[in-house]
Amino acid sequence: MQAIFSVTVPFFALILIGYLAARRGLLPLVAVPGLNAFVLYFALPCMLFRFGANLPVRELFDPVVLGVYLLCALAVVALTVVTTRRAAGNLRDAAFGALVAAFPNTGFMGVPLLVALVGPAAAGPTITTVLADLFVTSSLCIAIAQLHHDNPAASHAGDAAALRAAIGRSLRAALGNPLPWSIGLGALASVTGVALPGPLAKVVAMLADAASPVALFTIGAVLWRSGLDAQGRPGAPMPMGRYLPVALIKLVVHPLLVWAAGSAAQAAGLALSDFQLMVLVLAAALPSASNVSLLAERYGADNGRVARIILASTVLAFGSFAVVAWRFGAAPG
Repeated sequence: MQAIFSVTVPFFALILIGYLAARRGLLPLVAVPGLNAFVLYFALPCMLFRFGANLPVRELFDPVVLGVYLLCALAVVALTVVTTRRAAGNLRDAAFGALVAAFPNTGFMGVPLLVALVGPAAAGPTITTVLADLFVTSSLCIAIAQLHHDNPAASHAGDAAALRAAIGRSLRAALGNPLPWSIGLGALASVTGVALPGPLAKVVAMLADAASPVALFTIGAVLWRSGLDAQGRPGAPMPMGRYLPVALIKLVVHPLLVWAAGSAAQAAGLALSDFQLMVLVLAAALPSASNVSLLAERYGADNGRVARIILASTVLAFGSFAVVAWRFGAAPG
């Protein structure tokens, strides 16, 4: 356990530093979108490109890994919508609650953390989960949220055509995210064996090296900012029953489902190694993705509730993630 904490503590410490920097005003809130843009459009794509270029394509797009993870993500979405819709208040907020329950912070946090914890081979399965969440989990939840209507009599929740149209819009939005393109370019470089010219490779390496610390610092700043109201003050207190159960679904139910589904796949003779299963479980045990609060704000959902779910899952994950890693024998290499 001590060896695990030696890896995880610095990651959570950087999140805390970013949170405190924003809270104390050392980092102006107007700077947070700039940090987010730097990570999303420059540093993180370079990091994912580098991992993709150094991994066999079959490790990035393993169908069994993808199938097990997606099955569990969809199960978590359905479970969360059904069990929390009353507490959420409406379908839109229930859908975004489901998204934070099923979407771990694999991009900003998970890839560098799992690679540091169990080695470079963790990058393949973890990147697979990133693609699954970007294209399927988030698209589905946003589509469900868009089916919400303020007038219940005008609801089209049962309209399959409306759902298909909403999913199509969400998928087109996902294609505007630079992360899948960077992964795809990395995979192309891996297949063709084409290497970047020396100076360009150095630029990519420098940006990739900046991805992890800046992303973690930014998570902390985003967590503080997302908890503020329109006047820049901390939001009003909220009953724990509105957000804590979703955080527990994220940190407890999600990894348990992945472990159960992965074990069933192994028992059925599918090609899923113990290492791949461990990485999937660890990815599922990560806290909720911090960028979901930005999506919730964009689509008019209850961003205060979403922010509290993300904050609770991040705080609790400091201990719960270490326990899961210890239980599955994760050994820092």
